[in-house]
Amino acid sequence: MIGTLDPKVPPGPLDQKWRNHQDHSRLVSPNNRRKLEIIIVGSGLAGGSAAATLGELGYRVKCFCFQDSPRRAHSIAAQGGINAAKNYQNDGDSVYRLFYDTIKGGDFRSREANVYRLAEIANNIIDQCVAQGVPFAREYSGYLANRSFGGAQVSRTFYARGQTGQQLLLGCYQALCRQVAAGTVRMLPYTEMLDLVIVGGQAKGIITRNLRSGKMERHAADAVVLASGGYGNVFYLSTNARGSNVTATYRAYKRGALFANPSFTQIHPTCIPVSGDYQSKLTLMSESLRNDGRVWVPKRKEDRFKPPGEISEADRDYYLERKYPSYGNLAPRDISSRAAKEVCDEGRGVGPGGRGVYLDFADAIKRLGVETIRERYGNLFEVYKKITGEDAYKVPMRIYPAVHYTMGGLWVDYDLMSNVPGLFVIGEANFSDHGANRLGASALMQGLADGYFVFPNTMPNYLAGQMGKRPSPESPEFEQAEQSVRARLEKLLKINGTRSADSFHRELGLLLWDKCGMSRNEQGLREALRKIPELRDEFWRDVRVPGDEEDYNQSLERAGRVADFLEFAELMCIDALERDESAGAHFREEHQTPDGEALRDDESHAAVFAWEFQGDRQPPKLHREQLHFETVHLAQRSYK
Repeated sequence: MIGTLDPKVPPGPLDQKWRNHQDHSRLVSPNNRRKLEIIIVGSGLAGGSAAATLGELGYRVKCFCFQDSPRRAHSIAAQGGINAAKNYQNDGDSVYRLFYDTIKGGDFRSREANVYRLAEIANNIIDQCVAQGVPFAREYSGYLANRSFGGAQVSRTFYARGQTGQQLLLGCYQALCRQVAAGTVRMLPYTEMLDLVIVGGQAKGIITRNLRSGKMERHAADAVVLASGGYGNVFYLSTNARGSNVTATYRAYKRGALFANPSFTQIHPTCIPVSGDYQSKLTLMSESLRNDGRVWVPKRKEDRFKPPGEISEADRDYYLERKYPSYGNLAPRDISSRAAKEVCDEGRGVGPGGRGVYLDFADAIKRLGVETIRERYGNLFEVYKKITGEDAYKVPMRIYPAVHYTMGGLWVDYDLMSNVPGLFVIGEANFSDHGANRLGASALMQGLADGYFVFPNTMPNYLAGQMGKRPSPESPEFEQAEQSVRARLEKLLKINGTRSADSFHRELGLLLWDKCGMSRNEQGLREALRKIPELRDEFWRDVRVPGDEEDYNQSLERAGRVADFLEFAELMCIDALERDESAGAHFREEHQTPDGEALRDDESHAAVFAWEFQGDRQPPKLHREQLHFETVHLAQRSYK
């Protein structure tokens, strides 16, 4: 049986929905805010901005992160920029155009009202961050500078060289520190959420483990907010920080929260290629580099072993410019990634194993000068040289697609609340804004929109009815949840097998990349669904986790996350198999146009697929939220 979902979008035209919704912020008086306590899991841009804003409004907030400081959140790795429709370049940008580009970029698989709200709020984010002192790049005149990003033909991306995420996070962090000093926010670093506590059908707390001492703790609250990021590390090799994981959202899923579109994972085209079998992480080169870099491979297979300087212009295939003349090197990420895979599969890839294409700055340096390129991207060139030993000012960079962002996440309504009352999900941890493919520079936009503006305004609609209903941490529901977590950790420690958790994770990642990566087909997905349970069974028979539970134990910490990945991977493949179409980054080989582009099935699959946990080893139940488009018209996506 397939359930249906109500996104609770208010009636009215798109430009009125959010204004009508902002009245929620007045539902809880300033005096009552001091009596309410909010738990936020995650302290990156989404979680940190939410904690700072709630603290400023007078709520009591506990903010958890497994790093030693919010400054270590993976948000710092966002390099290229943040979108907003300020139209400073006077090139025809507008809120509507940003909205439409985002809907189209997601291949018409996102909720229209949420995306329009995001586009409306984007301009306020820039004003907020400038007021915090974020050092955005500026023109000689003093005006904020903009550059282009994939999937857009206007310059709307605000940036701080190649470290935009870091600078935005520092602005957010200082606001958070102000609230910590004021006593409204309590930071709990080195702390990992291991379970969600449901009391009377509502999210009322979490079970955590201190990663330094191993101590288990119960935390009760009036609402729980998950801002724990994405699950790209299920593939083992990705551009995400090594600690990024699915545990918080997956444990919420096992407590009843719906997981939406888990197969929508983004492959980024601009990553430093894999260099060995035992590499543990990949490094991203910002998409902003595609503003000035030109992507090419040799036209002839036999030229792939030649130094790039010895390949003449006539013998180079600038394949993105050839295939997508309107957008060229700024074609969206999913399209650019598949195009790179295509030329490499033809045997024209460069570098070790033929898994690379060139990103060449020679023309830009000749046109603009090396100092201009250094001013725009200098730190990215330095990172590339440290990792590869090559000077990209003199020879082209080598890049190849890699797992980056996840568009899927826990299902939320228009208020950003999951189907579990009291459980809110913000930033990359939810599914709401990007559809089947995220455009570049939209992650920072969503995270800060959710944290600074949307969630603080919608949450009071729920909190207004929660005064005096916070349970005691000693209640039976907390006791049961803690015992469940302890039993799981003890089980991991008692296996005493022969293989490390990392070896299982690496094997899972290779399987997923092959069967559920840049392209998928029914046969491969069914094979993955047969092998993943076998690998999971072997994990629970043969994993070796040394050390103790109540101690600093990174092996135990890692094993718990890998165990969640081994379950979540099966859900991903089930979702990819059920969605019998191609859409954005979800490319089913059975559904493509004659020239190899994604072919959607709007009649059957213009919907959010949200999955409900039905028990271990039981197939999940599918719920569908039908997507209705009142303003945009469904069309075959084209960037030619």
